[in-house]
This record gives sequence, C-alpha cells and structure tokens, in this order.
Amino acid sequence: MGAVSAREQVVEAARSFSAAGLTIATWGNISLRSGESVFITPSGMDYAALLPEDITEVALADGRVLSGERRPSTETALHLAVYAARPEAGAIVHTHAVESTAFAVTGRTVPVVTDEAAQVLRGEVRTAEYALPGTAELAANCVSALGESSMACLLRAHGAVCLGESLQRALLCARVLEQTCEIYRLALSLGGPAEAFPQERIEKMTVFLQKSYGQKQY
Repeated sequence: MGAVSAREQVVEAARSFSAAGLTIATWGNISLRSGESVFITPSGMDYAALLPEDITEVALADGRVLSGERRPSTETALHLAVYAARPEAGAIVHTHAVESTAFAVTGRTVPVVTDEAAQVLRGEVRTAEYALPGTAELAANCVSALGESSMACLLRAHGAVCLGESLQRALLCARVLEQTCEIYRLALSLGGPAEAFPQERIEKMTVFLQKSYGQKQY
C-alpha cells in the first residue's frame, strides 16, 4: 500500500467517522497500519477539512515521524501499543460517541447481547482503568482491557477504541459498539437482557460472518 493511498484512506475514514457522529469537534483519532508504518490523523484538526497531506506517517516500532508536516495524534502511543499486542489489527478508530462513552463513564462492561455484536465485537467490551490521555499508562490499560480477542474496549471517562482488519471494519466495529451500547441500555431499562452470549456462540457467529455471510469473492 503506497503512502498516498494510505493517506487517502485515512482521510476518507475520518470524514465518515465525523459524519456518523462517532466524535465531536477534533476529538478521537484514526490510524491505518501499512507494513512497518502507521498512518494516523493529526492532533487537533477538523476531520471535515483534512487533506491527505495532513495525515502523518510514523514508524510502527517506535513512533518516529517518517513523513508528513503535521503533529500526529496525542494518542499515537496507544495505537502503537494496540498494534503491537494485536497483530491482526490493521486499523484502529478511537471514538467519543455518546452511548459508548456513557458506559465508559460508569466503568461497566458491555456484554455481547446481539448477533451483530457477536460477529463484529467478538467478545464483551470491558472498560480500561482511568489514565490521563496521551500517556503510556492509558495505552497499557487499553491493551489490557482489549485482551486477546475482543475488537473493542472502553476508556474510563473518555471514549472507546475499536479495531478492524481494515479501516472499513474498524468503522463498522465502532458503529456496532454504539448500537450495542444503546440496545443494552434499553434492555436494562426493561429489566435486563435474558442472557449474554456464551463464548461458544460468539465463536460460531464469527465463523458465520467470515465464511457464510455476503457474496462469494471470485
């Protein structure tokens, strides 16, 4: 994947991210892994106005700026820590959406209660212990909350982190997380869901999505 293509993908994702209401103002961040590089949104810039040249390329190994004139996101260390811990992740979206942030404020775990959550989130969504934004401690807490299989976690009093094999999958993860949080909140108001999905069912739904759902690719 060329640098221009990667930058264009991040800009397109950032505009979609903002339009979908997954953040407000300039908060949140998006990154795409490409080989030994990570292309990440700049710190404190309006998503709707981003251009490909605003996206910064940093080294996957140590966060050194490889190309670009903008200061990278203040959460670059968090993205790099997640990539190191979860090699299957090709993209990361850090949201400040309302429903998921509400659960992040309470510190609660969001269970898998729908087929969509089982297929996309792949496990319960835990809340990371609080740490100041942009710190190594927050990065470590995020990795711990994600664990080995969940594709999302909440950051205490902060927002959510969603993973995907691609930017499209990471954005889908963010949307499914927001929907799941809303459904779970409504279910709680009705007395609570009947049950959370057991791990065996989550694994079966993940296989279903990968092998049986959608059109065969030729």
